Amino acid sequence: MTFDTLHQGISFYENYARVFGFDTRLYSTKKSESDGKISLKYCVCNKEGFRETPRLQSNSKKKRSITRTGCNARITLKLIND
Repeated sequence: MTFDTLHQGISFYENYARVFGFDTRLYSTKKSESDGKISLKYCVCNKEGFRETPRLQSNSKKKRSITRTGCNARITLKLIND
């Protein structure tokens, strides 16, 4: 698919995820070396990847539960110059 802006691509994937019952987060961004503009953006399922040990919340001694399960749902948004 082709989108006019990066924001439209991200909104599309967030709506798609909502319909199919999962949440998203922005994972990584790559900028082009020549002009510094965003050339690649990954939007992944919020359960993508793994966390080895639960982190402590900043103001509490309560451990956070592990929510990452290795989900592979993702979209890659790439800038194409016409």
